[in-house]
Amino acid sequence: MHRLVKSLFFLYLAVLAGTVKAQLCKGTFGKPLINQTFGQGNNTDSWYGPLEQYAPGAYTFTTFMGPPGRSPSALSPNQSGLVKTPATPGNPYPIYWQPHADHTGDDNGLMLLIDGIATPTVFFEQKMDNLCPNTILRLSIWVLNANSPAANSQDPNMILRIIDPANRELGNKSTGNVPADRIWHQYFIDFNNGNSSTITLQLINNTATNSGNDFALDDITVQACGPSLSPYFNGNDQSLSMCEDNTQNFTLNANITSSYADPVYQWQENTGNAWTDIAGKTSRQASIDFLNRAKGTYQYRLITATNGNIDKIYCRTISDPVTLTVNPQLNTSAGNSGPACPGSNVQLMAGDGSSFKWIGPNGYTSDSKNPIINNVQANMAGVYTVTASLNGCTSTASTTLTMLSPAVISTNINAISICENSPVQLMATGASSYNWSPSEGLSDPNIANPIAQPKVTTVYRVAANDGSCSTTAQITVNILKPSSTDAGTDQKIITGQSITLNGKVSGGEITYFWTPSDYLDDPTKLNPVATPPQDIIYTLTAVSNLGCTSSSDDVFVKVYPEVVIPNTFSPNGDGVNDTWNIPAASAFQNPLIKITNRYGQLVYQSTGTFKPWDGKINGKDLRRPCIITAFI
Repeated sequence: MHRLVKSLFFLYLAVLAGTVKAQLCKGTFGKPLINQTFGQGNNTDSWYGPLEQYAPGAYTFTTFMGPPGRSPSALSPNQSGLVKTPATPGNPYPIYWQPHADHTGDDNGLMLLIDGIATPTVFFEQKMDNLCPNTILRLSIWVLNANSPAANSQDPNMILRIIDPANRELGNKSTGNVPADRIWHQYFIDFNNGNSSTITLQLINNTATNSGNDFALDDITVQACGPSLSPYFNGNDQSLSMCEDNTQNFTLNANITSSYADPVYQWQENTGNAWTDIAGKTSRQASIDFLNRAKGTYQYRLITATNGNIDKIYCRTISDPVTLTVNPQLNTSAGNSGPACPGSNVQLMAGDGSSFKWIGPNGYTSDSKNPIINNVQANMAGVYTVTASLNGCTSTASTTLTMLSPAVISTNINAISICENSPVQLMATGASSYNWSPSEGLSDPNIANPIAQPKVTTVYRVAANDGSCSTTAQITVNILKPSSTDAGTDQKIITGQSITLNGKVSGGEITYFWTPSDYLDDPTKLNPVATPPQDIIYTLTAVSNLGCTSSSDDVFVKVYPEVVIPNTFSPNGDGVNDTWNIPAASAFQNPLIKITNRYGQLVYQSTGTFKPWDGKINGKDLRRPCIITAFI
């Protein structure tokens, strides 16, 4: 028996060696005619079966483990099962059977998980019927190595083999080693099915060990080689957009490469339910009447096949669709936030649309949906028109901006000067309501004629409204502070000298002067020059021209006589020049006078009111010359 198996094994390899030469597609491989996805799972179950229920046409020569699956371990060699992930419950070896979604990334999508063996035999078949004979086909399959790179186990390796119902081989191809990189890998084989409309894919183990060789299969597809079809609208549009109530027609055409021999064509339309043939549109180019079509999405595609095969699903080529969208008729609107007062801001408002173009008086334009016009004036009144666009549809609407006339107001005064703490009445006329600001110092800011008594100079503004627009006016109230005077500090001069008085005044609207005016060069100056011959008091007076409080201040000017000190006298008792006297000393308050001899010895002293010296010292005549020192 062992010898027989070994002989069959070499016979099998000999058959594989006679592989049919790969077929070359001169057109393009179209959409899958057959797609085996192994079905869909759910959010709760881990194992699924039977296989024919989830994957019609598929058959495995391994031992298929259906629900409830394998326990306590995953799978043993030569076993298989339908799962959502290789990391099935009960797997005692986490380094093997790594978690992974199906080829499309669907967490509930199923795959066929297989624990391969070393025997080079068929372990899986997928039968495919109703194919068009004499067609170049591409069969592809996605394979995932279920182990992690850390497992360092034998990579799976398999042969894709195609046979017809008579078990004649149509082609074979090895996958080579499928790497343990946690990535799905696609393998394919191109072949010609000859006269057979049924083919079977066989997968054959090509790994020399049972260690490792764990993998999953997914998404087995068959595609037919046919012409390359690229449909378009009119010149070369892949899509069109128009509005309801349109009156347009359009032309369908297609770029076709490597067409069938003796080809025939059929255009189809899909309005959302299913693809249907368009009657009479059986040429490569077709004109479509699209008058007044309802809103919605319309798709078009071209089918081509060899004459006689157009109705055979697996014997024809179908293009990708091109799309025409009929959009609802756009009905936009226009409005504004007016009527508006001069100087205010106005907002224009548009309805439906995705892009907008406004035009208006004085060359106004805007691309905003709801633009704001700042500081509107009378010349901006008029009609504003917006053109809105959406999905190729346009609509126009207009709105009229009306300007209101502001109130015309007047005030009783423009400016006034008043004394501090004095009231004045403000008055505005020409409107129905008033508001004065600032409110400080006003008896009532919301009447036409408030009493104002501000503490500092203030500009009062009144906003007047006649029921529609408001306007403003202003009155300036200047506050005159009470006058103040400073005549300066008292002064001292000697007879015959002059002095400048240092007068200072403050306050508004005042007149000032000095009294008396005697001996002043100009009594109306703040700093007149004074030359009095004797002591005098000058008074600086400031008088408000508006009747505000007046003020005054004095300055005393002390005038000293000229001091003459005699250098001789004759104290001989003849009644003539018997005493030494300084007449001007009496003008000083506390003069100090000392007389010393030539040696600096004090011989006479007078403190306070001066007493003339009779030339004696201690009642005796002084015989020697003296030096007189006076301190005044």
